[in-house]
Amino acid sequence: MTDAAPQILSDDLVSAFQIEGLPVRGRVVRLGAAVNEVLTRHSYPEPVANLLGEACALAALVGSSLKFEGRLIVQAQGDGPVRYVVVDYDTSGGMRGYCRFDPDEVAAVSEGFSRPGAKTLLGGGVFIMTLDQGADMERYQGVTAIEGESLALCAEQYFMQSEQIPTRVRLAVGQVDTGEGLSWRAGGILIQTIAGDETRGETKEAWNHAQALFETTGEDELIDPTVPTTTLLWRLFNEDGVRLIDEKPLRAFCRCSEERIGVVLQSFSPEEKAEMIEPDGKIHVTCEYCSRVYALEPDGAA
Repeated sequence: MTDAAPQILSDDLVSAFQIEGLPVRGRVVRLGAAVNEVLTRHSYPEPVANLLGEACALAALVGSSLKFEGRLIVQAQGDGPVRYVVVDYDTSGGMRGYCRFDPDEVAAVSEGFSRPGAKTLLGGGVFIMTLDQGADMERYQGVTAIEGESLALCAEQYFMQSEQIPTRVRLAVGQVDTGEGLSWRAGGILIQTIAGDETRGETKEAWNHAQALFETTGEDELIDPTVPTTTLLWRLFNEDGVRLIDEKPLRAFCRCSEERIGVVLQSFSPEEKAEMIEPDGKIHVTCEYCSRVYALEPDGAA
């Protein structure tokens, strides 16, 4: 007799919530097929895939709160084994991501019993969030130092420095057998306090209370396909009451196209393009995000 495959109850969704009676709001993200597609487009070592999965969950948590149509780009870059990790989140709910790394250096820091995290993999460097509201609007970019072994700590520091909003973040990534073999899953939860005013009064005690409950979040719960978001939130905040505000679907996507690649190739001189021609007479370009290979006629790229 074999175990039945787990029933997936809430996948590829980011949900906003409000803790009743407390000046605290938050969001929860649960990623299944979407993050598995992003992480399996390249042969990432497990620590690198874990880092990119964290970045995907974080981008969905933050990006889903934006009030404009555009993009959020979450990235971190440093002098460590992973040169950079980047996730491009579209406010329609699509995301793509990529890591550049040195395989030998990643293998060297992966020896031992503990999986290396953000600080070990990225080394000294910076964590960046970029808001892109389109061609007619100026980009906004916030930068902070890489801190700790999770991108969650980088995000907490970013919000405190850039927006002065007390924020807590927890991220989880792992491989789960959903009945069709192992696949990557990712999850995350974020809470933020709402500033006190004459109506609310002092909010520090309420924030401390919410943080104590938040600390009980288990990483296994965040990626468990059998635990719906409503159950997770009830486990954390049932004594105060919690209300889901809305949910947004998420998906993997890529912006690449033959037309976009052709525009990029137009920036090269005829001599440079001549050197790119392969034996089949075409110029081959591989998208670093999704690994799709485009074969263009040299004249078409002129």
